[in-house]
Amino acid sequence: MSQLDEITRQAGRLAGELIEAAKLRPSQIVIVGCSSSEIAGHAVGSLSSPEIGQAVFDGLYPVFKSHGVYLAAQCCEHLNRAVIIERAAAGNSEIVNVVPQPKAGGSFATAAYQGLDDPVAVEEIRADAGLDIGNTLIGMHLKKVAVPLRLAVTHIGQAPVNAARTRPKFIGGDRAVYDEKLK
Repeated sequence: MSQLDEITRQAGRLAGELIEAAKLRPSQIVIVGCSSSEIAGHAVGSLSSPEIGQAVFDGLYPVFKSHGVYLAAQCCEHLNRAVIIERAAAGNSEIVNVVPQPKAGGSFATAAYQGLDDPVAVEEIRADAGLDIGNTLIGMHLKKVAVPLRLAVTHIGQAPVNAARTRPKFIGGDRAVYDEKLK
């Protein structure tokens, strides 16, 4: 198995784990930040690899799509961490005009823009769950309240993987009663 095939396999497994652990439902959104440089063992932003970005996309996207979950790809800081997402999932978010490139948006976001059915770029979203592959800082695109998840897949290539789901805020106090299914 080639290194790229292994990355695709790991990414697919990671997507399946996240769907299960976060209890994702159709039409929910997963924000993914991915550093192809970190996957290859280099510092974030130093060695963008379109092949690695494509391998990760090829692993994640079919799994999310088969469950009706939208994949949102966070761009790098050169595009102010804009998000590439399906137009149908953009909702009321303002669409912006940018096409990511490997060194201006990132290899993963570029793969997403080329691989989604009807991609658009938006400046921000509020996702239901997230994957951070290579310390890309996805928190700005998660709904409140983010809850960390511990998954079996802890790395893709050399990049550490962090995952989160979100839950509704608890409000009230001592007398409040909470819906246990929403925790």
